[in-house]
Amino acid sequence: QVQLVESGGGLVLPGGSLRLSCAASGSIFTIHVMGWYRQAPGKERELVAAITRYGSTNYADSVKGRFTISRDNAQNTVYLQSNSLKPEDTAVYYCNAQIVRQGTLGLSDYWGQGTQVTVSS
Repeated sequence: QVQLVESGGGLVLPGGSLRLSCAASGSIFTIHVMGWYRQAPGKERELVAAITRYGSTNYADSVKGRFTISRDNAQNTVYLQSNSLKPEDTAVYYCNAQIVRQGTLGLSDYWGQGTQVTVSS
C-alpha cells in the first residue's frame, strides 16, 4: 500500500504565505513526478506545479513567480511554498505522485486526501 499525506493548509490573508507538505509512505521503489493540483468550487481540478525526480519543474501561469515547488527524495516528500496569495488561490489542494511500487514494474498515480487553502480577509 502507498499513502500520500498532506499538511499545511489553512486560512490566510491576501498577500500571505503558506507552505504545503506531502509525504509518501508505503512499499515505494521510486517516485517519478510529484505535483500539486487544486480544485475550486464549481471548477475542474487543475495542475498548480510539478517536479521530476531530478528537479525539473513546471508551473501554471497563474502561480509563476509566487509559488515554488521542491522535493526531498530521501524523505519522499514534496513541498509547495505559496507566497503573495490571492483570493483566487482558494481551493482544495491535492498532492499527486507517480510511483513504482516495490516488486512491480508499473507506474501508478496516487493522490492525497486534499488540504483546504482559503485566502480571505
